[in-house]
Amino acid sequence: MAATATTMVILVMGVSGSGKSTIGARLAERLGARFIEGDDHHPAANVDKMRAGVPLDDDDREPWLLALNTLLRQRAGDARPTVLACSALKARYREQLRAGLPGNFRTVALQGSPALIAARVASREHHYMPAALLASQFAALEALDDAEALVVDVDAPVERIVEELLARLHASA
Repeated sequence: MAATATTMVILVMGVSGSGKSTIGARLAERLGARFIEGDDHHPAANVDKMRAGVPLDDDDREPWLLALNTLLRQRAGDARPTVLACSALKARYREQLRAGLPGNFRTVALQGSPALIAARVASREHHYMPAALLASQFAALEALDDAEALVVDVDAPVERIVEELLARLHASA
């Protein structure tokens, strides 16, 4: 099915602890969009590897990114927007997620200082991503600039970040 002109996919990306899930879910709620939590689609082997403190490599991520892209393409045929929370640390990963989707694909890049992010990760409960892997995430991150994404500093309350994103999305529509 061909995508409609109003279909929008918004990728909310960043390192673990940057607020992808919280901000993405809130943004989706405000937009009346579907929300996809990328972490929910990791193969069990990836989760086990991360729990063991071993960073994922490109081979580990390949089937996960393909599954997320397939899910996005399946949902691209209707007018309801989709918000995906996914680390998408490298440009190549973002390209894999965007492959075959309509042109209305936006990226939100959540950025924060390593100290702020580390404090957030250390305070989380019940998440398989240990703080020990955060350095590998920052090392893998290929940051985006304002020409490529809506870049947002996460050192602000969630609601203020969401309001800023909504204003910027509407201004660029």
